[in-house]
Amino acid sequence: MTFEAIRYEVRGPLALLCLNRPDKLNAINEKMVEELHAALDSAEADDHVRVIVLRGEGKAFSAGFDLELDEQADPTDTDALREELTRDFDIIMRFWDSPKPTIAAVHRYCLGGALEMVLACDLAVASDDCRFGEPEVKFGSGIVALLLPWVCGPKRAKELLLTGSDKVTAQQAQAYGLVNRVVPAEDLQRETMDLGLAIARNDALAVQYTKKAINRGYDISGMREALREALETNILIESTETGESRQFNELLKTQGTKAAIKWLDDRTG
Repeated sequence: MTFEAIRYEVRGPLALLCLNRPDKLNAINEKMVEELHAALDSAEADDHVRVIVLRGEGKAFSAGFDLELDEQADPTDTDALREELTRDFDIIMRFWDSPKPTIAAVHRYCLGGALEMVLACDLAVASDDCRFGEPEVKFGSGIVALLLPWVCGPKRAKELLLTGSDKVTAQQAQAYGLVNRVVPAEDLQRETMDLGLAIARNDALAVQYTKKAINRGYDISGMREALREALETNILIESTETGESRQFNELLKTQGTKAAIKWLDDRTG
């Protein structure tokens, strides 16, 4: 497969998946989702690949799902909305469900659905200049894969999600358990590759079964069912128009993402 929205390469035992829409801050669109699935299929089928690394090209890891595409969706078409959000949910959970360990290397911005994708990865390394957040409530949107409470607990998750904070520092993210390591920006790729190689040196079957056992514990605790319930709630949020969401979407349509977000910031002070 020829990739456009991502880049894919194999270096020794590591498969490298790179989000490649730098002019859009690697905003996740349908093409990128399709190509991520294809790349994961290739990495998982390749016996030489032992670890999968996810990173972003350009100025940022990713600003999340493409808001400009969301603006084009018809919120009254619930079936189409469910299909779209389920597609987004499934690509996030591919990193959680992959039989091979997944590591995210994140820099500058990691927001919304991109943060959920990082949470779904088994490990994450962040540059010290990175900012994290889930600002969906500002846009009248919900969370695609509500992993945050399972990672950092309900109190911290509610603080981040209900405030719509998008200014969580890398150091805070590490303290909350969202990332494993914080490193200087210039060392991010090397540190991530070294971590991947440290895992790759171990017995592949033992690594695979250990990951599976850990994830199974979350399933027994009800995480998967809770995530599906939360996805249904997100569909309800996305299909319910309010005065605020209507005005935001109109600005998004006529003036673009920056103008719409500025209106939100001005409105909330």
